[in-house]
Amino acid sequence: MIEFRDVHKYYGDYHALRGITGTIRPGEFFSLLGPSGCGKTTLLRTIAGFEDISSGAVLVDGRDMAGVPANKRPTNMVFQSYAIFPHLSVAQNVGFGLRKDARSTAEKEKAVAEALEMVGLKGYGGRAAHALSGGQRQRVALARALILKPKVLLLDEPLSALDKKMREQMQMELIKLQRQVGITFILVTHDQEEALVMSDRIAVMFEGEIAQLADPETLYRRPGSRKVADFIGTMNFLPAKVLEEGADAVEVDAAGFGRIHIEARQVMGGKTDEGATVGFRPETLTILYEGSAAADRESMATIEEVVYFGDMTYYDVRIDGTDAPVRISMRNVFGRPVLDIGARARVGWSPGALVLFR
Repeated sequence: MIEFRDVHKYYGDYHALRGITGTIRPGEFFSLLGPSGCGKTTLLRTIAGFEDISSGAVLVDGRDMAGVPANKRPTNMVFQSYAIFPHLSVAQNVGFGLRKDARSTAEKEKAVAEALEMVGLKGYGGRAAHALSGGQRQRVALARALILKPKVLLLDEPLSALDKKMREQMQMELIKLQRQVGITFILVTHDQEEALVMSDRIAVMFEGEIAQLADPETLYRRPGSRKVADFIGTMNFLPAKVLEEGADAVEVDAAGFGRIHIEARQVMGGKTDEGATVGFRPETLTILYEGSAAADRESMATIEEVVYFGDMTYYDVRIDGTDAPVRISMRNVFGRPVLDIGARARVGWSPGALVLFR
């Protein structure tokens, strides 16, 4: 549905987009993820036609968008601010884009009613727009964008103004809505969890470039570089020394873990000045309580910090033979005690959960 061909964008001397190349599939929920200033919103605006590119090409549904104004493109956009007209009713806001449509008044009213029902606002047409909650205004903005039946819906951080509970609720509703209408959704966000929850694929961007484009599970379990790993969720790192290299695996000596056999598919780029490191997620380590069965591999550690979150407890532990603590997340099941700071603990882990960056 969308194709980027070596897209560059300059603002004077500033190089905002640096050779963006890739595709977004029809009917895909796609996210552009990265820190502030990485170029994700600029890239979204090049699709919408609000920004011209300096070189390269942006194609929508096989058509080069060069010279095509924003109002002639098969796209529509939901802005971070929603851009709801406070002096208009909900129905007038949703039907705003139909003003020059050739359909009759009755047909337009039917289309507005269908769009409101689609976003869960049936019966809200006569309500004043300024009387809506944040979540309701967000739905009105969605209905207004969808009523024109675009091939691509562009979402510029549409949930950032909502509180945590409402944001999580709207994430689920957006996923259901996208499946219902079947069109391509492109979301810009700096929230890693939001991107992982909502997306079929994610492009992680840094400094105007796509660092990695993959499905959420691949990004989380096998990030292509240490920089991506550091940005997506929480990842622990331990220094390692490469001992042997083979076609199918690499043998390393990792601090606190000893000699490890790591499969080739778990070996990534991203070597730093400090040398090779092994990375692992907090949930891939387990604190073994008294009576627990032996793990695949075990190390001894000391609890240095405990943070209780109700359903989870996060431990910062220093594994024997390491210089810095690592984080372990443990689910608080019935009968499982929360350990105290200073306690000694057995830590279980599996080489299959480790990623080598070199």
